[in-house]
Amino acid sequence: MTDFKKKSRKIASNYCFFFICLLILILSHPSAAISADILSSENVAAPQTPWHINADKITYDQKTNTYTATGDVRIYNDDKTLNAEQIQYNLDSMEAESFGNVRLTVGKDTLRGDRIAINLETGVGTIFNGSIFIEKSHFYIRGDRILKTGENSYTIENGSVTTCDGDLPPWRITGQKVDITIEKYGTVKHAALWTKKWPVFYVPYLIFPVNINRQSGLLPPQMGYSSRNGIEYVQPFFWAINQMSDATFYYHHLQNRGEKLGAEYRYAVSDFSKGTLMADTLNDRQIDDGTEDASQDWGYTDDRFLRKNPDRYWFRMKLDQQLPKNFTAKLDLDIVSDQDYLKEFSSGYTGYDDTKKYFVSEFGRDIDDENDPIRENRFNVNRIWSQYSFNAEILWYDNVIKRRQGDADATLQQMPAVTFDALKQSVFDNRVFMDMNSGFSNFHRRDGRTGQRVDVHPRMYLPLHFKNYFTFEPSAGFRQTSWYTNRPADELSEKDEYDYQHRELYDLKAELSTDLFNVYRMRGESHDKTDQMDKIDKIKHTLTPRLEYSYIPDMDQRQYPDFDDTDRIAPENRMTFSLTNLLISKTRQSNDVNNPSGSMESRTPDSRKNDLSVLNAYNQFLWFKIEQSYDFIKENEPDEKPFTPLLAELNLTPVRLLSFHAETEWDHESGNFTTFNTYCRIRNSRSDHFMIDYRYIRDSRQTVNFDFQGAVTSTITILGNYERNIEDSEDIEKKIGARYSAQCWAFDVFYKDEEDDRQIGFMISLKGLAEFGSEL
Repeated sequence: MTDFKKKSRKIASNYCFFFICLLILILSHPSAAISADILSSENVAAPQTPWHINADKITYDQKTNTYTATGDVRIYNDDKTLNAEQIQYNLDSMEAESFGNVRLTVGKDTLRGDRIAINLETGVGTIFNGSIFIEKSHFYIRGDRILKTGENSYTIENGSVTTCDGDLPPWRITGQKVDITIEKYGTVKHAALWTKKWPVFYVPYLIFPVNINRQSGLLPPQMGYSSRNGIEYVQPFFWAINQMSDATFYYHHLQNRGEKLGAEYRYAVSDFSKGTLMADTLNDRQIDDGTEDASQDWGYTDDRFLRKNPDRYWFRMKLDQQLPKNFTAKLDLDIVSDQDYLKEFSSGYTGYDDTKKYFVSEFGRDIDDENDPIRENRFNVNRIWSQYSFNAEILWYDNVIKRRQGDADATLQQMPAVTFDALKQSVFDNRVFMDMNSGFSNFHRRDGRTGQRVDVHPRMYLPLHFKNYFTFEPSAGFRQTSWYTNRPADELSEKDEYDYQHRELYDLKAELSTDLFNVYRMRGESHDKTDQMDKIDKIKHTLTPRLEYSYIPDMDQRQYPDFDDTDRIAPENRMTFSLTNLLISKTRQSNDVNNPSGSMESRTPDSRKNDLSVLNAYNQFLWFKIEQSYDFIKENEPDEKPFTPLLAELNLTPVRLLSFHAETEWDHESGNFTTFNTYCRIRNSRSDHFMIDYRYIRDSRQTVNFDFQGAVTSTITILGNYERNIEDSEDIEKKIGARYSAQCWAFDVFYKDEEDDRQIGFMISLKGLAEFGSEL
């Protein structure tokens, strides 16, 4: 359900005797040493699959009732193999013992030992000088003696755990004695963390939960320093409630601010019925009351409001629920104590950044920007049919500043808002098409006019196709809107305090378009198709000119309520011309099952042709659109220009590792750009990348942002980010960091300088075990 559960698994203690249990099954029949077929066990291998045994010599001692196999003994079945120099099995005591370079392999996992002794009846046994390698997690577990002392209990003497290769690994965890009881707890005496020959951390006694799936316990902490908060330490505790739910609790120490407490609760009945609740609280020692240096040290300059409250909190929640009859429900809550909280606590386990990423990843829904003082809360019930959709929701916009300051609040709420829409579909034998948008809203607010509105807007289309040359599609819509409003006390007259009003409005549209295309062959035919693999074969160029006209009559709407944009439909008399260019390439790629890598250098021409099938890969590597409108309404108005700004948008992906996007508006009157946004990203298969993002709005905003990550060597990577407000000649954020990555561990260090805060952090990552430090 989350990364926290994965981090909380204590893998090592659970794997130690998986292979021994398998060995018990292999040798659990009295005649194991003689008969290959009798060795089969449906608990170990598929039914009807026999076990095989090879040995230089197999003998039976009648006095001791013991079978002995010696000389390169090998017992195998499917992907399971047991090798030893000698295996003895006593039928009376049910004890089996393997000697000399004992190796048990299951797939890519391996158990090794000098000797294995086990009682096949009780399951109690010992591996002497043993080691276990788990390929999936790359875990090495070693011990002088690994004992199975009961059905679910184990002991490892002088044990060690690591994910590093080599006899002297860069890190390992050792313990003089490790006692483990599955589904309960494990203990370690004299536990130590080593880096090569040097111990760096020691505890005389350690207790930890042992659970095959998830387990409750402490998670890796986070540590860091910032100029606002001082030294920070975050310690999470994970609680595995049951198979469908869990919780995490956080203790967050901030040297300059106090103790911040947090909690998360998660449940998942299915992919369509799940939810997450998160809450944090802090009794802040610092406030922004406007006195002395308080605003400079503890406030933010992007708003004029003080933050006097020491009681600070953030509650957020997302929930998905599958309902009967294919209905679904969604709940989004976002309630924060003040306008500065999300900016101040943006990083870390419970910060805004991690919360946003988690909600988008788990629920596919975003949360409002951290700088937005109006937070959206929503409860939605919907159903989607093939041609219709239904939505009913309650929308509550929490104006944090108004609520905190106690000012009059005219923020508009919709409780509820219901829509029913019909997609474009044919009527009258596919000659005429129709769609419809409709909705009901009940508007509520603490201060100001409230009321209800019904809005219905159907549209009829008559598409006309002139062979394959062009398509002409006129359409007409009719909108009817009705309001039933409750006026505030200061607007009451002698008439009833309730008003009923309605509006009828039509609109017309027409669209004329065609598609012009040509296919360009990039090279000639070749008898050997393998010579053309992974090269562009053809490029299709499509040119789509489109002419659109839209008309909405001018109507005086000042007498109607004004809740949102639907209540004020602006007149329109506009002609728009657009031209879209599209380039799509087709590349022939090999699909060679006998050579998955796609390399054909070592194959003979005949074998290539016989084993090769061809897949066509398509890439839309260029999309370019320009659009120009002419407004007939402004044609005869003084100081107005009928030509709207020229719009242009470009998406370019010439190769998989390069992407470029640009969009702009050009003003004819001033001869300048009114807006210009561009984005370019270059990356490679190693995840190195360089990105530049430039945003410009005339007389308002001009920023540039650089982000990069690059490997200096095979082990060292540098990364950073720089964002600057060009308009105000101020830096927004500067961040630089470096990462050292080894085979089984990594070290990150970074420095971040923002407008109101500076942070220094580090992260130590032990592969397969934990991460310690603060996030970049």
